[in-house]
Amino acid sequence: MIRLSRADGLLTIAPGETPLVTDTLAPLDAMVLEVVGGHLSWSLLDDRQLPAAVLDDPVTAQDWLWAIYGEGVAIAVADGADGEIAAESVRPDLVAALRRLAYAHWASRWWPASTVEGIPALDRHLLDAEIGQLGAMCEMVLADSEFLELAPGDDAEGLITELSSRRTTGPESISQRSRPGVESSARAEDYALAAGGKQPGDGLIVAHGSGDWDWRRCPPGILDAGADALAWTVSRSSGISTTRVTVVAAPDCPLHLPEHLRPHVRLDVDNGTEAAVTAELHLRTDSWSAEVQLPETTETFTTLSVFVPGVGPSTSYPDESVMRARIRDFARRRLTAQGGVQLLAAESAAAESDDDF
Repeated sequence: MIRLSRADGLLTIAPGETPLVTDTLAPLDAMVLEVVGGHLSWSLLDDRQLPAAVLDDPVTAQDWLWAIYGEGVAIAVADGADGEIAAESVRPDLVAALRRLAYAHWASRWWPASTVEGIPALDRHLLDAEIGQLGAMCEMVLADSEFLELAPGDDAEGLITELSSRRTTGPESISQRSRPGVESSARAEDYALAAGGKQPGDGLIVAHGSGDWDWRRCPPGILDAGADALAWTVSRSSGISTTRVTVVAAPDCPLHLPEHLRPHVRLDVDNGTEAAVTAELHLRTDSWSAEVQLPETTETFTTLSVFVPGVGPSTSYPDESVMRARIRDFARRRLTAQGGVQLLAAESAAAESDDDF
């Protein structure tokens, strides 16, 4: 069963608790496609095949509604009906291809590549090629913008800047490039130790810790998506506190990034003025780092955030660390599944190389 509802000039087709593009903030596991007449969406962590739909032009969407939801739903939409109605896809092969395409787009933006967690990056060219193939299979449903592709060798950095704040999960990640001097077979536990260990330096260490960072605040392919990729140490000498912040670089991080894509760190301090200190992180070998001097009257900071300026939503939202952990678990299960899981070509290549990652 699906539910038809209409509000503010939009028609919503909802099979259960699937995320919608009209949600105030789409969850990290939302997979979205722009289609003729509106948008389709699925949840990554839900096996449901039938998508939710938000339509701003139900008339043009009639060209494919019957194939996805069945003739009964298509007729109900045409008649302006609301409420629950049975849905039965006429083209389950098309529904499966659309979900796979949405997943490929999601993976290009949110795949949690991490040396710390042992999750290899996906090959960008394999991913783009499969997106193109799936797009051709789903042509009758897709809007023209879904056919936006990057040719092999294209520089995707400008595309990241343009699309990083969009809620659709289109091709937004950085093209993979080799990083001179970095061994692809480096052990994940070595990176975890480096991220979580104390940093040497002058003065008394007054605080230290590690954790992850907000994926919404940085484009893909820059920072490691692991749970302990971020580490910090506060040392105090001569009445001045200095914070050293280190974030492991993504496995596919380019050696050189334009200034507008370089990550920064923000330290909020409690000294009665609601002050904050911001500094740019610098890439050295396999990690991004910065040393930040705190105001004289402050021993340590209250909150720490890592971000790329201008990226991510402007509104506040709940902590998503649990969802990030679920997505990392999902990625590991995909790469280690024994049969029954139809991997993307890029996932298959990553799974084959995972033993040496």
